[in-house]
Amino acid sequence: MYERIPEDELTAMATTLLAIEEGVSQLIVGNRDLIEIILIGLLSEGHIIIEGVPGTAKTTLVKAMSALMGCDFRRVQCAVDIQPADITGIRVWDQGSREFVLKKGPIFSNIVLIDEINRLPPKSQSAFIEAMGERQTTIDGITLPIERPFFAIATQNPYEQEGTFPLIETQKDRFMFSIKANYLGSDEELEILHREHDGVLDWKPFINRLQPILNSERILEYITNARNVHIEPHLQEYIRDLVMATRTHSDIYLGASSRGTIALLRGAKASAVLDSRDFVLPDDIKKVAPLAFPHRMFLTREAEIAGITTERVVAEILDTVEVP
Repeated sequence: MYERIPEDELTAMATTLLAIEEGVSQLIVGNRDLIEIILIGLLSEGHIIIEGVPGTAKTTLVKAMSALMGCDFRRVQCAVDIQPADITGIRVWDQGSREFVLKKGPIFSNIVLIDEINRLPPKSQSAFIEAMGERQTTIDGITLPIERPFFAIATQNPYEQEGTFPLIETQKDRFMFSIKANYLGSDEELEILHREHDGVLDWKPFINRLQPILNSERILEYITNARNVHIEPHLQEYIRDLVMATRTHSDIYLGASSRGTIALLRGAKASAVLDSRDFVLPDDIKKVAPLAFPHRMFLTREAEIAGITTERVVAEILDTVEVP
């Protein structure tokens, strides 16, 4: 038996998360899918990687959501000359106390935006991995904890190759979910024109009138509630079957890891919370699979030459694997 989440608590959670979505939408046009995946990632305590062209409001969206969540927010604008100490922090000599004191880096924040992570050299990329995987970081041989909630969102532009360092498979696997931020449609572009003409897109007036809806303590309660969402044994078997299908598909030479299994479970539970439910449905799993699998799957050379994409393979797996 599982202990049901009180209905009023579920309703309050869903209402609050919807209010965050509506608050962001006062400034950001479109991007509803991106807002939803960030909320799913928050409830799942899973990090997110966003791929997309510049100018699609990724950074502004994350900053606005961080303000509404009442969380500490830091941004790292990645470049080839950034060192690990610029991310984790460094011990500096304090003349007054005559001892070394820690000057913490941006990794010690609730929400960290890693802008264009593939512009970091591998040594600096690895500075994020320990923090993302173990919620801790090491400075001068001393391991320091990072307080919860801790949520990293990385962006990268897949269309620029010069001066970039692609993430290796194990680094990608540290991200629970991935999503591609695409261009807006014609109606949404027209809405941007209207808002810009009316002065609605100005950041300072928007952020000045923004009031936090959540705080760190409440977010931790939401995370605990999401973990307690019930999932029937046959749906757990369905998740297993989907993961195994990524490992046996003829177009894939490397399928989803066990982290993908966990991502699918946690994401499905978070999806249920967003829908005011304390139990998982097959549709929750199907919604999250395209977010949890593609960056963990690597196609065969023949599939790449044929123009097959990981997204297409995931869709095929969802169509063929039956719910037990």
